[in-house]
Amino acid sequence: MDSLTRIDAHQHFWRFDEAEYGWITPEMAVLRRDHLPGDLEPQLEQAGLHGSVAVQARQTLEEMRWLLQLAERHDFIRGVVGWVDLCDPDVERILEGFAGRAKLAGVRHVLQDEPDRRYMLREDFLRGIGTLARFNLAYDILIYAHQLPEALELVRLFPQQRFVLDHMAKPLIRDGILQPWEQNIRALAAHSNLYCKLSGLVTEADLNRWHTSDFRPYLDVVFDAFGPGRLMLGSDWPVCTLAGSYTRVINIVLDYLAGFDQKDRRAVLGLNAIEFYGLQSE
Repeated sequence: MDSLTRIDAHQHFWRFDEAEYGWITPEMAVLRRDHLPGDLEPQLEQAGLHGSVAVQARQTLEEMRWLLQLAERHDFIRGVVGWVDLCDPDVERILEGFAGRAKLAGVRHVLQDEPDRRYMLREDFLRGIGTLARFNLAYDILIYAHQLPEALELVRLFPQQRFVLDHMAKPLIRDGILQPWEQNIRALAAHSNLYCKLSGLVTEADLNRWHTSDFRPYLDVVFDAFGPGRLMLGSDWPVCTLAGSYTRVINIVLDYLAGFDQKDRRAVLGLNAIEFYGLQSE
């Protein structure tokens, strides 16, 4: 694959159904419609990106099958992060049923919505995480900043498992608060099996009045903690459109990288995602 390939490592698709997507409230009018590959592909091209990773938005096997079908029909979808019930005693058998799907790159559970902060440390959940390496699957950690200590425990338990932290664990950008998020991020980043996505930032800021400078203190922390070799660009489209256009959101990271050398830019904008997820070429 061309080393210049640029990848959006985090986006979603859905056919909108109010019952299935209860978190999309009436105030989120821009999200209350279908968002499909034909809607994203021209925006990728306009922003100078060449492919994407489609990430689950519903916790169903049906959605994972649908995302994989989309990926088979659209070459620009380079990988899929789906969902399986990691607490299911039959999780290994379920994953075996997907073993032949080349674009299945990882799995995710919406940990941020679990009332129990230690859900990710349950014995049955940990057993499920322990099955992923057999299938060469990464795990996306979706949490809020206050869940970072539990995520640190999880990552420590599986030093050979590939993890990636979604949305930088949603720091409190709107309030300009760095601690204890920064301290916990630095502790997590000490584990080389954990990567981090530069995604989901605009929806943690003031949706209507954010400025690129709002994100710099948080980007400074993750670039210093992880280094350019373990960070990857992500849009969180279409959720990001609550706060701005696709290109404007992508440009937050592109502008930040303006002073970096070509090697580091290539890594963050595509190579890290390709290597981390084992993405296929076109």
